[in-house]
Formats: sequence, C-alpha cells, structure tokens
Amino acid sequence: MDVKIEQSWKEILSDEFEKEYFSSLVQFLHSEKANGFTIYPPGSKIFNAFELTPFDKIKVVILGQDPYHNPGQAHGLSFSVPNGIIAPPSLKNIYKEIEEDLGVTLANKNGNLEGWARQGVFLLNAVLTVRANSPASHKEKGWELFTDSVIKKISEQKKGVVFMLWGNFARSKSALIDHNKHLVLQAAHPSPLARGAFFGCRHFSQCNKYLVSQGVTPIDWSR
Repeated sequence: MDVKIEQSWKEILSDEFEKEYFSSLVQFLHSEKANGFTIYPPGSKIFNAFELTPFDKIKVVILGQDPYHNPGQAHGLSFSVPNGIIAPPSLKNIYKEIEEDLGVTLANKNGNLEGWARQGVFLLNAVLTVRANSPASHKEKGWELFTDSVIKKISEQKKGVVFMLWGNFARSKSALIDHNKHLVLQAAHPSPLARGAFFGCRHFSQCNKYLVSQGVTPIDWSR
C-alpha cells in the first residue's frame, strides 16, 4: 500500500502499512468520504506531524488523543491549530505553564506549533482523523494500533527522547516506552476541565535540562 508520508517514516513504518488493520482503516476512511462526511484534518495534513518531524530529528514526543473536530482547527499536529485560528483552552494553559516554568513571556501565542515540530517536537495524536463535529468518531478504527507502533519504534530505535504524557489516556501509553532509555514525564491534562492540575508540572524545564545532559540542543519553546 502506497502511503504518502515522509521518507524516513515510510521506511520505518513500511510493515505497518501492509497489515490488515491498516487496509481496513483506509477502507473506513474511504467509506466515510463516500457517505458524504467531512474528515479532519484534510488528507494532505493527516501525516503532518511526520512530515515536519522526520524520525532522526525527534527530541520530544507530546501525545494528544484526537484531532480537533471543528472547521479549520485540525492540521495534523497535537494541540496545534493553523495560523488565524484562536488557540484552544488546553494550548493556552500549556503556554501559561511554559511562561511560569521558564520565566519567559511568549511572543507567539497564535496556536500554530509548527515551530516546535521543526525543532524536533513530534506532536502525535493517538487517532489521526475525526469526522467533522463528532469528537472521537474515528476512535478504535485502527489508528491506535498504528500510533502505538509508532511510539514503540521511537522507544526501541532511538534513545534520549523526552515523552510528555498528559492526562490518563496519554499516561496509559507509558508501558510502550523504555524508561531506562528515555525521559518519561507525566502530568494531568492541560484542559481547563482538569481544574489546573497541569500547572506546576515543570515539564519544559525538565525536558531542556535532560536534552542538554544528552548533548542535544534544547527546545526553544517560544518559537
């Protein structure tokens, strides 16, 4: 099966694209479109996280759950929205924690996290598509099998990666990661529904301190 994805990822995930579950997933997406449903993100952006962060560039993984389901929001990066779209509440809380943790004032709060992705922050959602205005509508259709494999391959084939797992769903993926080879940071979800429990996790300073200890250039979270 020919999947349009960044070349390094295409090679690493080639076995996944040949599996029966992935064929069933592709058939499901085709049937959604054939039945007149709008799918987010647009087809060209489904693998945007992979496109912007090639395998050998990964320094950090931030795991989300489901793409945004409202028009114009989803563009294939967890927690991120395109330019011109107001930053969602969870992302606003992430920005607040960065400012408090690092003692900085972020000039860029437009919600587009492509600057992080290009520095090596892999912004992966566990489910890569959603039906418009219908949250979690593509849950348990095969995407979780695919992204679990992605997490395992990062854990197995790389070392010194920082994994940020926010909320119970993301934290459930901890078992897929070799904690002896990587830094796994866990906290409450940044959603306002978590009643502020995310604040004070200091993940961003911990991340950069660890990257420096590995001889890796830290992330400029203000970009």
